[in-house]
Amino acid sequence: MWLLLLPMLAQQVPAERSVLEAEHARQAGAAALVRATTTGSTRVRALAARGLGRLEDTTNQSALVTLTHSSTPLLRAAAFSGLAQMRAGYPFADALRTERDGAVRAMIFEAIGRATPIGDGSEGLLRDGLRDASQVARAGAARGLEAMFRLNRRAAKPDAATMDALRAAFASNISPSNISVSSISESIRQFILLTLIPVEGTDARMRALALRDPSAGVRRLGVLAARTFVADPSPMVRYEGLKFLDDCDRLAALVNDASDHVSLGAIERLGRRGCAPAVIERIATTGRSWRTKAAAWQALMLADTSRTRAAIAALARDTIWQVRANAGAPARLAKDFVTLAALASDVNPNVALTALYSSADVERALQSDHAGLLLAAAQWLEKSPHLPALLPRASATFARLTAGSRMTMRDARVALLTRIGESSDTTQNALLRSALSDRDPAVASVAARALTVRTGTAVAPLTTRLPVPPLPSASYIAGLMNATARITMKGLGTITVALLTEDAPVTVATFAQLAESGQYTGLTFHRIVPNFVIQGGSPGADEYDGRTEEFLRDEVGMARQLRGTIGISTRGRDTGDGQLYFNLIDNFRLDRDYTVMARMISGLDVMDRVQEGDIIAKVEIIRRKATPGAQ
Repeated sequence: MWLLLLPMLAQQVPAERSVLEAEHARQAGAAALVRATTTGSTRVRALAARGLGRLEDTTNQSALVTLTHSSTPLLRAAAFSGLAQMRAGYPFADALRTERDGAVRAMIFEAIGRATPIGDGSEGLLRDGLRDASQVARAGAARGLEAMFRLNRRAAKPDAATMDALRAAFASNISPSNISVSSISESIRQFILLTLIPVEGTDARMRALALRDPSAGVRRLGVLAARTFVADPSPMVRYEGLKFLDDCDRLAALVNDASDHVSLGAIERLGRRGCAPAVIERIATTGRSWRTKAAAWQALMLADTSRTRAAIAALARDTIWQVRANAGAPARLAKDFVTLAALASDVNPNVALTALYSSADVERALQSDHAGLLLAAAQWLEKSPHLPALLPRASATFARLTAGSRMTMRDARVALLTRIGESSDTTQNALLRSALSDRDPAVASVAARALTVRTGTAVAPLTTRLPVPPLPSASYIAGLMNATARITMKGLGTITVALLTEDAPVTVATFAQLAESGQYTGLTFHRIVPNFVIQGGSPGADEYDGRTEEFLRDEVGMARQLRGTIGISTRGRDTGDGQLYFNLIDNFRLDRDYTVMARMISGLDVMDRVQEGDIIAKVEIIRRKATPGAQ
């Protein structure tokens, strides 16, 4: 369905500036968005509906309900998409009875599945939708069922009739005629498996079909359903099966797999299965890369605890900081204080944060500008008898970070202020009162809670909403329409992506500005989660140090988290910080929660080879044509 609807929305851009400004203002722009749904062109009304959905506030629902009765399919689709984003209730059965457009029915089905609470009869509506005459609508019904039971997993599971219908739909959507139409049938099969696997609802025939499916994404899920390892041509399928492989000889052979994801996963599995320590130690000393050796030393500690000290020593003395960072946790467990002391003073903050042990370590860490290290220091101080002595340093660090311009240092500031609030030192009350009006509502809330406890009187934060950063200029955004980005990975190759300016104009513009000013050059990928995502673009090579100074607002909606799409990582709504993630698989569970800003044109093989520490050599923005006045 999204394959059909996205081109329709693409015709509605560049966005009317007034609508974009209202959406960018978050809740303060809601009234303007509501007005825009009733006036102006189809383009303006569709974009206003999208903006209202992104606010995720059901008090704005009535404006979308009005649009569901429009004579224009695009507006009805945009309205139901907004209701789906809000997770709003609605008389969906009535809408389905009168809707003639398959793409719009697909969006209705998705809205049914996301509604909270689950509406009466909703499961039956979605079950019937699996037999819809439109393949696009059937995909919407399958998506709706997957969302319904994932979002309400503790409260609901599919009944027997629904599981029968899903199994039948799986088989009917695997015929050659369906496969050749588009990837829609592939997505239907994935949704069905994702719905049935958690409730063990697959049967033997379905599992056999899934393991022979032409789609690697479906075969990967087939491995999960069958709980078996398959020597499949696709690395994602082989990797998924590792968790079910207990044969140590086969695992040892897979260490030589062409895919680093599979190779490193096999090494970890060797350790977890307690396979021959001598085999693992040989890998640790002769492995094909530093990542291989690091994984093997960690696996050795799992397989043979008597070799823990030797493994810690090997990790701690390595010249690669990512390897040394793996020594901290086991050194702590082994009470290896000599190694901990060396690691805690390491020049790389991501190593030091793994080994904080003494108050001197923490005091030194509090002088850092690295968010991850500061967060670790604040966590170390929780319930620590050293907090009173280090409180002046913690307060000075909080004040220093607050005076800076980096809004995206939230995690460290919240953790530090929490420790300050937990202290019994009343001289900190002035700092806490000042923090009530901090630019960041998360910080203001921490101050309010602390003062409430200290004074015995309810104290409310003075800041309740995030500030709205400047909007990129209209000419700059317009210049990025149909633009691409070329991401060159050092020693690996080039990834080319189409920028989804029509879906995420502010995110794309911010990314382009960062890229064109060289802000991603030399940064690394620090988070590698096979069969999920790779993440990079942090100046601190961690989760907590963002590339932007201000938070990016989410621009979520119908753009899907398909394999090869690029999104912006967050730690809650509207907390994007310029870090990028690449979807290694179809991550449908991320849909409508994270902004998709680009779709890969070429370089999937390069993406699949990226591992921890790999370097972004450069990011180039290629415009379709020069735009006078772009800035």
